[in-house]
Amino acid sequence: MVFDLSMIQSVYAAMPDRIAAARKTVGRPLTLTEKILFAHLHQDQALAAFERGNSYVDFAPDRVAMQDATAQMALLQFMQAGRPQVAVPSTVHCDHLITAKVGSNQDLNIAVESNKEVYDFLSSVSNKYGIGFWKPGAGIIHQVVLENYAFPGGMMIGTDSHTVNAGGLGMIAIGVGGADACDVMAGLPWELKFPKLIGVKLTGKLSGWASAKDVILKVAGLLTVKGGTGCIVEYFGEGATSLSCTGKGTICNMGAEIGATTSTFGYDDSMERYLRSTGRADVAELANGIREHLNADAEVYANPENYFDQLIEINLSELEPHLNGPFTPDLATPISKMKELAETNGWPTKVEVGLIGSCTNSSYEDIARAASLAKQAAEKGLKPKAEFTITPGSELVRYTIERDGFLDIFDNIGAKVFANACGPCIGMWDRMGAEKQEKNTIVHSFNRNFAKRADGNPNTFAFVASPELVTALAIAGKLDFNPLTDSLMNEKGEMVMLDAPSGDELPTRGFDVEDAGYQAPAEDGSSVDVKVSPTSDRLQLLDPFAAWEGSDVKGLKLLIKVKGKCTTDHISMAGPWLKYRGHLDNISNNMLIGAVNIFNEKTDNVKNQLTGEYGPVPATQRAYKAAGLGSLVVGDENYGEGSSREHAVM
Repeated sequence: MVFDLSMIQSVYAAMPDRIAAARKTVGRPLTLTEKILFAHLHQDQALAAFERGNSYVDFAPDRVAMQDATAQMALLQFMQAGRPQVAVPSTVHCDHLITAKVGSNQDLNIAVESNKEVYDFLSSVSNKYGIGFWKPGAGIIHQVVLENYAFPGGMMIGTDSHTVNAGGLGMIAIGVGGADACDVMAGLPWELKFPKLIGVKLTGKLSGWASAKDVILKVAGLLTVKGGTGCIVEYFGEGATSLSCTGKGTICNMGAEIGATTSTFGYDDSMERYLRSTGRADVAELANGIREHLNADAEVYANPENYFDQLIEINLSELEPHLNGPFTPDLATPISKMKELAETNGWPTKVEVGLIGSCTNSSYEDIARAASLAKQAAEKGLKPKAEFTITPGSELVRYTIERDGFLDIFDNIGAKVFANACGPCIGMWDRMGAEKQEKNTIVHSFNRNFAKRADGNPNTFAFVASPELVTALAIAGKLDFNPLTDSLMNEKGEMVMLDAPSGDELPTRGFDVEDAGYQAPAEDGSSVDVKVSPTSDRLQLLDPFAAWEGSDVKGLKLLIKVKGKCTTDHISMAGPWLKYRGHLDNISNNMLIGAVNIFNEKTDNVKNQLTGEYGPVPATQRAYKAAGLGSLVVGDENYGEGSSREHAVM
């Protein structure tokens, strides 16, 4: 099914003239990133040769996507806009509030019951304002967007860091806060500092155990968690065109972990194949018609050093599988070096759990390659030494991999399948024994691995790898196992090796699904009532802010200066706090409680400048508010979506 085809037609019809005008204004060939940005200038924004990293520019995104946690506040704000419908195509995806514990069906049923009032609110508000609604179990927002809404050359914003995943289909897709999404849905321009550009030239071709995941793990090691701040990363070269579309999505997804505004690839045959496979042949035909405008000008890729602010080159033919971590996604270690580093650093080498899936790596290709290893394990008499779990990215993928027998293969080695949701990737994992806070190691194919991120245990050493490598390490049960060189003893006492993984890029029989989980909005939502209980502790209707009185903000008290990395996890951590994302007063109780105070190097412990006493961040801010004072938050470093500005006034 093709959504919003007329919108895509309009975008493509306008692109050639807008790009030509921009090229004339700038006076040089354009990168793909620049083409998309210039093609999406807001109608009130004058065309100019904007200065990268300095000029603030107003844009008009094509669409908005929201996950169920952040959608609550965004839509509560939108209800104040007075519009009968959203101004651009928008969607809500119920993926963040499902706790992984027992298995897919039971976990989903518990979530539907425990989150009923939130789902009812999101369903009703979507129905009223013309927003597409994806039900619990339909899948993870970024996978569903890639399958249904992303299109080459488009521009979208989403209320989640990993909105950038849609770059795998050639979009400029950017994670934002709910207020930005509300502005766009209300028809207002969206402001962005014109980004600097990082070019990544990929040569060669992946083979053996290397995967698209290893590309971004390598890049993260090169750029660190803040090296992409204020930049868009554009991948190109023969290596880029050799990658699958979903592999490109994996790379763009984890671009959030280098602090990049977003990442993208030029339109190519792999994107066309993916569009056709997911029922969007019409979009592929439209994209083919303007293919030259969906890639950088030829001069750019011929002499990239003249057009990018920074240039990186990676030979895929020489790329080694990587493990990144622990406690940060930019500590990149080639698998051949892991044994040495683990011993040097005292990392626990027994792997307790291997987890594959998530928005980063839950494509058909990912699951197929992991399943090929699980099949080998069964045939060669190997049983996983670690617990092993699979989190499908969408019902479309889950249904198809079940049809094609992959779930039976995983079941045969004792794997557990979680619901089509974020689950352990964002801390929604009720892991047995995590409360004991024992030192242990897990490996996963997710994107982030900060302390306490997956299971709440600060002593869980989490390492990020491809689904294939995670599967191999779960089978071996050892962090220092190198499947390229090492053997394992099977149940018969024989030494056997795992062959390199294999798997189809797309299902040869096509994708299939009985119920994808989509609910279309009412054509006329004027009579639809939005469901919010006045006694709810999870949802709270908003009162409009008082009008600005015209004076500068003065007399602020410094609430906290944050030391080091300040991610969305530190600003407003997920896990059990997600339940309050629609209640402004309650969610305020977790504001910055994970951030480190630079003055005493403690978390959730700041000085109340009215009393001189130290206490929790939220309580201190409430004390200032009660005294009629505003407060100021200062960042030491920037990292990821949600922390792109160094100062915030509260």
